Amino acid sequence: MASSFYSFVFFFAILLSASYAQNGLILPIRKDTNTFQHYTSIQMGSNRATVNAVIDLSERFMWFECDNYTSSTYAPIPCDSQKCEIAKGSGCLVECPGPRRPGCTNNTCGASPFNPFESFIPSGTFGEDTFYSKDHIQVPQFSFACTDSDYTKGLASGTTGILGLARTQISLHKQVANKLNLPEKFSLCLPSLGLGKLYVGGGSSSKSDVSKSLITTPLIINPVSTGPAISVQGEPSDEYFINVQSIRVQGEPLSVKSSYFNIDKDGVGGTKINTMINFTTLHSSIYKPLTRAFVKAASDMKIKSVDAVAPFRACFSSFTISTTATGPSVPIIELVLPGNDVSWKIYGANSMFQVNKNVMCLAFVDGGSSPRTSIFPSTSIVIGTYQLEDNLLEFDLVSSQLHFSSSLLVQNKTCSRL
Repeated sequence: MASSFYSFVFFFAILLSASYAQNGLILPIRKDTNTFQHYTSIQMGSNRATVNAVIDLSERFMWFECDNYTSSTYAPIPCDSQKCEIAKGSGCLVECPGPRRPGCTNNTCGASPFNPFESFIPSGTFGEDTFYSKDHIQVPQFSFACTDSDYTKGLASGTTGILGLARTQISLHKQVANKLNLPEKFSLCLPSLGLGKLYVGGGSSSKSDVSKSLITTPLIINPVSTGPAISVQGEPSDEYFINVQSIRVQGEPLSVKSSYFNIDKDGVGGTKINTMINFTTLHSSIYKPLTRAFVKAASDMKIKSVDAVAPFRACFSSFTISTTATGPSVPIIELVLPGNDVSWKIYGANSMFQVNKNVMCLAFVDGGSSPRTSIFPSTSIVIGTYQLEDNLLEFDLVSSQLHFSSSLLVQNKTCSRL
């Protein structure tokens, strides 16, 4: 009888959440002023513990440190279970060496959470608990991983983990879609100031005028795994790539071989979007022509060059740059995409970084002559958060398309005023 009652309550909770979640759940996004990382806040478990987690488009699942996490509704995911297989668990914690708690239970599915600022990957474990958002939505039996508190080095102050949004079976958007019967979509609007939003399960607000004017480009699949943690041979990448075909500066195309923009048979090249780096990183063979073209176009606008300030190479006198509604008045950079005159326009607010009161620099970084690094293997262009701020991005995994706005400042809006 008791079992039937609890089953009814559980079923009713799902129905209630589903009624609230018809338009998807909405999570706040804040920017840490020291690391420039963007993070969100959720609640987990029976005690509704607040978890602040950095948003990562490359991480495969949500993880956070569970040293002080207690919940009567927490359940470990067993080794050799179907849920462990779905999570692509790594190994098995046969016997917990310490007191039993979330993250330390016997016969538990192993996890490999990834922190790009650490030099090692710890052995975590998968469990599940109820996920709560502040807009009255709960996601029952939400899969996530626990790790230790000493694995949060480099993350924004006050955060205890990472919210993974990669193209996997246990990413936030996939679990929300499955459990609440919603389309597999999510939208990011990273704020430069104030509060941004992460929409999950329904794209951006349908009431927003901005959503009606978004530009669409395909999300493409890199056939070779490029994950920053554990690459799986023979499997495609679960990161988000778009098909940038060329770059224009003030309307003029750069002289760059198309092979640097393409993804070859080994998965090398291409363009991906990443929320764990601050500034867009380019292969040297793209970066050098970009900076040369930008400096020339800036000079034509009577903007004076000054000495470089690391990590940037092209810097300018702030006093020779005027201000517009879209930020500093500088040459417009365009990432050219497939289609008839389709491009992602990068205006001054996203292209120029104020390093001090006298100097602004072109906010792109030289990634070197080899695209293979420990953080972004094989990729020629990695679009970072500075270029994403106050741009609305809708990741539609149903149609495998990215809908984007370019700078919202063009429409006199920001992510905090959307």
